Amino acid sequence: MYAIVEMAGQQFKVAKDQKVYVHRLQTEEGKKVTFDNVLLLDDGKNVTIGAPAIDGAAVEAKVVKHLRGDKVIVFHKKRRKGYRKKNGHRQSLTEIVIESIVAKGAKKVKAAEPKKAAPKKEVAPKVEAPKAKAAPKAKAAPKAKAAPKKEATPKAKPAKADDLKKIEGIGPKIASTLIEAGISTFADLAKAKPAKISEIIADVRGNHVTDTWPAQAKLAADGKWDELKKWQDELDGGKA
Repeated sequence: MYAIVEMAGQQFKVAKDQKVYVHRLQTEEGKKVTFDNVLLLDDGKNVTIGAPAIDGAAVEAKVVKHLRGDKVIVFHKKRRKGYRKKNGHRQSLTEIVIESIVAKGAKKVKAAEPKKAAPKKEVAPKVEAPKAKAAPKAKAAPKAKAAPKKEATPKAKPAKADDLKKIEGIGPKIASTLIEAGISTFADLAKAKPAKISEIIADVRGNHVTDTWPAQAKLAADGKWDELKKWQDELDGGKA
């Protein structure tokens, strides 16, 4: 029996006791994970095709370990421009073992729903009292000299945002998303927790590992650039 299932944004043909390497999952090592987006099932006699997924079917697996794939070299060159750029990348992966394939009766894995805001209280409309007749105007008294105006104190300028792209693993899209969420300086990023950062950038496409970002930001905020550069040479996408 085998199934075609979508896991971490990719489709795999899997069978029981098979090892599969998928994009990094947030599940801890040793824990079980369920994938309910099953597209096809073959039990040896019948083939069931989903529309697009099969209702009640699921693939249950166990997380063995987290690792990184082989390094891939990306080289860019422009002819006659003297432009060359070389980058290396190692994809963050998770090794899982397929424990069972359920054809019917599996429960759907529900995504966490955002908290609903409390309903606003309705304010009763104000009832205006009837206006009283205006009293006859008295003669205006001579105007007193106006006191000299006090000079307004200049408003404090907002703190200038830091270049968050200097943190290994942060690109332009993630940097703008963090700034919109109120994390605009290295000091702000150093105080944030990796889980909170992952929640803020959840809508940014890609697989992002935020474990080292606060520690990198702390070195940047303290001006320890040499120490940060030495550490970043050992990192790849923010992961040690």
